[in-house]
Amino acid sequence: MNNPQVIDVLVVGAGPSGSALAIDLVRRGLDIRIVERSPHAFDGSRAKGVQPRSLEVLEDLGALDEVLAGGSVYPKVGLHAGPLALPWKMFTHKEITPAVPYPNTWLIPQFRTDRALHARLSELGHEIEFGKELTELTQDEDTVVAKVSGAEGAQEIVARYVVGADGGSSAVRKQLGVGFVGTTDESDRMLIVDASVTGLARNRWHMWPGRGGRFIGACPLPDSDMFQWMIRLTPDEEPPAKRDAIIQRIHSHTHDQRIQLHDIHWTSVFRPNIRLAENYGRGRVFLVGDAAHVHTPAGAQGLNTGIQDGYNLGWKISQVLAGADPALLDTYETERQPIAAGVLGLSTDKWGGIAKLDPSSMKRGKDEQQLGLTYYGGPLAPADGMRTETLRVGDRAPDARLLNAQGAETRLFDVLRGPHFTAIAYGPGAARDLEEFAWPTAGARLKRLFVGPSAFDGLALSDPGKTLRRAYGLTGDTLLLIRPDGYIGHIATRDFLTTTHTAVRAMTP
Repeated sequence: MNNPQVIDVLVVGAGPSGSALAIDLVRRGLDIRIVERSPHAFDGSRAKGVQPRSLEVLEDLGALDEVLAGGSVYPKVGLHAGPLALPWKMFTHKEITPAVPYPNTWLIPQFRTDRALHARLSELGHEIEFGKELTELTQDEDTVVAKVSGAEGAQEIVARYVVGADGGSSAVRKQLGVGFVGTTDESDRMLIVDASVTGLARNRWHMWPGRGGRFIGACPLPDSDMFQWMIRLTPDEEPPAKRDAIIQRIHSHTHDQRIQLHDIHWTSVFRPNIRLAENYGRGRVFLVGDAAHVHTPAGAQGLNTGIQDGYNLGWKISQVLAGADPALLDTYETERQPIAAGVLGLSTDKWGGIAKLDPSSMKRGKDEQQLGLTYYGGPLAPADGMRTETLRVGDRAPDARLLNAQGAETRLFDVLRGPHFTAIAYGPGAARDLEEFAWPTAGARLKRLFVGPSAFDGLALSDPGKTLRRAYGLTGDTLLLIRPDGYIGHIATRDFLTTTHTAVRAMTP
């Protein structure tokens, strides 16, 4: 064993949840390491839908351009009935608005999402340590000691905090002894196959229904010749393993001999796991992503919920390390666990409906897009707080299109981007108080934004198109505090200084 230095955070697991969290921690200036049991990055397409809210998160983290370049909007479904393929819209295409810059779910295989996040982490000067498996975890009041094994032998890593992002079979969760409550249905299995395909049009997500819900689906993966095949198996069926057996299984169901599989890139047998961790952490150790919750694939919720777990946790760890009350970290579970519980219900209902080919279960809409998720009523967003005509504390902060002093258009999200808090003063009364507002010198800084005529120091923008006013429901002088994760931390329509100081006390050193 070596004699290690103490780092700020060890992240265990380099999938989307762990990688997004690592990026957020690094850009906050924390000393981190990220280890991954697998010898290399994930090669499959398992989670292939990135929701609008996650696209906003990826933009803030600096990984969005590569995700957009590696994906596309979803095609229509092609429902096959004999020789006919009936087109059907699973997703309603939505237009970009000033408040919602990414209104449509994005189709991208998980391996590309992973690599976009890994590339961004590398840009920030950190590399993932592949081939390192957690074997033991102990903690005291100040640190956590993690033992990991790899090709070079055993190693101890000492960190102030550890985050388990190591999947449904999480070693971190098991070391903590946290229960993983729910069910696994061994009789309901699906073979997933990523393969290069000929003889099948790429402008449809093909579905061949069968008796008893035993359907086959084939979704084209963008910018490739590959499809993701989803073959629902009968309870006693042995999953075909070799290419010829998989092709035969597809032909026997679809009755289309033109379909040919060539290179098979990845296969997996999926069983519906529906589980939720009893706790999202203990002491100085936390769980994110599949380590905390696992879902059916219906509705594309798991990857997105996991990324947003890390986005919620990262700024809180950083603030506590800078001197904020450690109770801030308790709000991670309080805010995120109910979100996962709701998502579990949503994806489970969708999965059950897909088996029956229920059109309402196959339809995708605002519930899946996660733009309406809120922390309202939680510990950082009390229900008795002030509100605007459209927003409450704890709601997602919408985008808006504003003009700077030179008349150039500026997105509000461009102002919000980064590891800081943002205070928006709308109207002269709110602006005067924001100018006087005292902010702690430690921890995340505060960016001050003045909307409307202002002689104060800070960023002054105007709202001639009333996009901010409409999206935020502003009717008079208002002071808004936006948390680093893009949710509204406080709304003041009166007593600007007093109420805002009270609200920030729980979130700052």
